[in-house]
Amino acid sequence: MEPSDHTPQSLLNQRMYTTGAVAKLLGVDASTLRRWRRAKPAQGPGFIQLSERVAMYPQSDLEAYLEARHIRPAA
Repeated sequence: MEPSDHTPQSLLNQRMYTTGAVAKLLGVDASTLRRWRRAKPAQGPGFIQLSERVAMYPQSDLEAYLEARHIRPAA
């Protein structure tokens, strides 16, 4: 699901992850995610900026981010 495909209802019904949880899942430091969010244009997985200091990551955006980077070697 592309970020532009989200409706408010679909975002409310899916799991949301904190910056710390995403950092742990991806094996990167939380400061890396913060740097990606501040980049122009933003990098990394899609996120919802709830306030200046709080960002949440919808599960669908994390899955899309990982799928886009999934390399499947030829058999």
